[in-house]
Amino acid sequence: MDVPSPAQPVPLFVQRRVRALVFITVFLDLVGFGLIIPLLPFYVESMGGTATTAGVLLALFSSAQLLATPLLGRLSDRVGRRPVILLSLLGNAISMALFAYATHVHLLPVLFTSRLLAGATAGNLAACQAAVADVTAPEARAAGLGRVGAGIGLGMVLGPVIGSQLHVLGEWAPPMAAAVLAAAAMLGVFFLFPETHPDHGSASASASGTPGRKKVRLAEALARPGIAPMLALFFLTFIGITNLQVSFGLLAQARFGWGEREVGRLFALLGLMTFVLQGFAIGWLTRRLRGITLVLMGATLMGAGLAFIAAASHPAMLVVAMMLVGTGMGMLQPVLASLASALAGPELQGGVLGIAQSAGGLARVVGPVWSGFLYSTVAPGAPFVSGVVSAALSLVVAAALRNRFPEQLPAPAPVKR
Repeated sequence: MDVPSPAQPVPLFVQRRVRALVFITVFLDLVGFGLIIPLLPFYVESMGGTATTAGVLLALFSSAQLLATPLLGRLSDRVGRRPVILLSLLGNAISMALFAYATHVHLLPVLFTSRLLAGATAGNLAACQAAVADVTAPEARAAGLGRVGAGIGLGMVLGPVIGSQLHVLGEWAPPMAAAVLAAAAMLGVFFLFPETHPDHGSASASASGTPGRKKVRLAEALARPGIAPMLALFFLTFIGITNLQVSFGLLAQARFGWGEREVGRLFALLGLMTFVLQGFAIGWLTRRLRGITLVLMGATLMGAGLAFIAAASHPAMLVVAMMLVGTGMGMLQPVLASLASALAGPELQGGVLGIAQSAGGLARVVGPVWSGFLYSTVAPGAPFVSGVVSAALSLVVAAALRNRFPEQLPAPAPVKR
């Protein structure tokens, strides 16, 4: 079933169906992601790799994702959202099955192949967001896309918990469970998901009558006042977060003898804090504080959490640290996107937001390699000291933005609950 053409309003039952299926698809996908990411350093270590190897592995995934996601986005404009979502889920299922096989034969090259395929087909999130935008009127789009964010947050909460429990069955169990979830999501999309793009050959208008986004060149975006510092904030924020994916599990194991279960639970706590902030608290905060103030607060909390990890001498410090980092992340991610949109203006916001996501993607390429190198060659706490430095630089950049562009940085629009 296809949605109506741009000239026709989208029936409410179609909107609800698309949103519900997008929520389930993203939720299952992120559960699968959360099943393996906290455990990835342990898998690499069991195959004879080091923290540097784990960092290169994550950077390989992010590099493939950085290159492939724009191509998959353009492909979804050409052939529709549904085929791209199906292709991404199929690639994810195959990559996770390869991951499980790699744990059985203990071959790092197979693990690398798995992550490369996963990154190259990791375009379903963008296609799902586009599908929601296709069927949702502009005034309701933020709420519709919030459903996607809720699916991401809930998946990241449950994934690490499930993964740490399944690991007792064998190293193969979490990635195989992720493969099954991706296959289940793919079947759901195949049988139930309607095509939402109103014109497969054109990106000119959505089903709600919204004009297509203007393609923005990097030089044009950087020429807009405040955009370059905002891109720097995206980069610094994400490069600080990548330290957790590479080095946190190894540090917890080295200092406190923790294994997959304990690390998985703390990653679930991180996801829970982010989910609560983005799902319930961010609207209240943005009605009371300017966006740039929230960026300063978020960077401070994230830096404090990373400092707690670097200095942790008791397991309780890691619990507090993950709560601080999760709160800071939950505050930073939506507010940075909102401020980037405000600085860009309506005529450039689509392209600028895309470039901002690329800045975050670049950080996810560089950060894991840097984190693994510091862990292996300096000290277990060194990656997190580096994260503290990134957070401190974020504070400097955000303060400069607040002082130079006070009029262009209003608080985000109030969120209605």
